[in-house]
Amino acid sequence: MTINLTVKQLANKIDHTLLKADAQEADFEKLCQEARSYGFKMVAINSYPVALCKKLLDGSLVHVGAAIGFPLGQTTIETKVVETKEAIKNGADEIDYVINLSKLKDGDDKYIEEEMQTIVDICKKEDVLSKVILETCYLTDDEKKKVCEIAKEVQPDFVKTTTGFGSAGATADVKLMKEVVGDKVKVKAAGGIRDLKTAKDMLEAGADRLGMSSSVKVIEEYRAEQS
Repeated sequence: MTINLTVKQLANKIDHTLLKADAQEADFEKLCQEARSYGFKMVAINSYPVALCKKLLDGSLVHVGAAIGFPLGQTTIETKVVETKEAIKNGADEIDYVINLSKLKDGDDKYIEEEMQTIVDICKKEDVLSKVILETCYLTDDEKKKVCEIAKEVQPDFVKTTTGFGSAGATADVKLMKEVVGDKVKVKAAGGIRDLKTAKDMLEAGADRLGMSSSVKVIEEYRAEQS
């Protein structure tokens, strides 16, 4: 696939990710330095290091994104609200939260909608972008469509494929998700994007944003291809 993007434009579609449990301050310093240098759209981190990364990225255009209810989504709405508000207070520009998969699989669509509406409303009030993580590797196509239909009504900024910690990463789910949400909501592909070909495939399928830890490798591949 040929994508009509400059190296800078491709970098600006990437959320540079570090969500490892044992990540240390030096790792976040490296993450932020790379994000600033390459012009990535966002650093995707857990909620605890938000304040640190916000400080490290001061003066840059790189967003700080906090993962909420990560990676299982198995906390109450109230708990996710507290974590979301604290992350925003500490400097988060974007919120990626994991839905309650158990509730979805139990057919409790009302709960999924309430959870989404609550977090999206907080983000909109604070002028922060919101992303809803479906963790598609555990869902049937009907369940994926159901969440996307709810999202089409609630209108978060993005629906996102996976956490990267599940049984599989971004796949053809991007195309399915985009078909449902249309132009109402954007799609973020994340999980298993480790090379330029996969990144291109996700963009072709309809992704507007890519989450990956192999960001530098992918951009260097693209730069070499363009030269």
